[in-house]
Amino acid sequence: MPGNMPGNLSSLLVSLLMLAASSSGAVAGDATRRAERLEPLSLVASEGFSIKRYEIEAGRYYRWRIESDGLEEYKLLAPELFRESWIDQVVIEDKEVKPYGLHAVEFDDEGEIDIWFIPQRAGEYPFFVEGLDTQGFRGVVVVK
Repeated sequence: MPGNMPGNLSSLLVSLLMLAASSSGAVAGDATRRAERLEPLSLVASEGFSIKRYEIEAGRYYRWRIESDGLEEYKLLAPELFRESWIDQVVIEDKEVKPYGLHAVEFDDEGEIDIWFIPQRAGEYPFFVEGLDTQGFRGVVVVK
């Protein structure tokens, strides 16, 4: 039937079909559809951080799991990284938080926290545990 449609209606139909195709492509290309999981960061009282360096890319979506052994109270700070990232959500024991911004996460007991984020700018961003940074609780995230 499109062959029998007036020119304007046929053009409108073609435009709508192209718009629908490009919209579905935008959803498929959505950066937050699937996060790349970083190797979990463990906070271990006798050893410090399990990982001291991450290398990631600006503009990619990441899930960063941070695990505490619960033997100390840990306040993990990464203020420059968090300031230069879009924070999608923080998940603590299956409870989601949608923060406007983030400065630090703190553990009083054993547990894990997942941070879902997209770094916006290249650079080297330190992360550390307040008061324990000289005892192996210092690392860096390098964003390329």
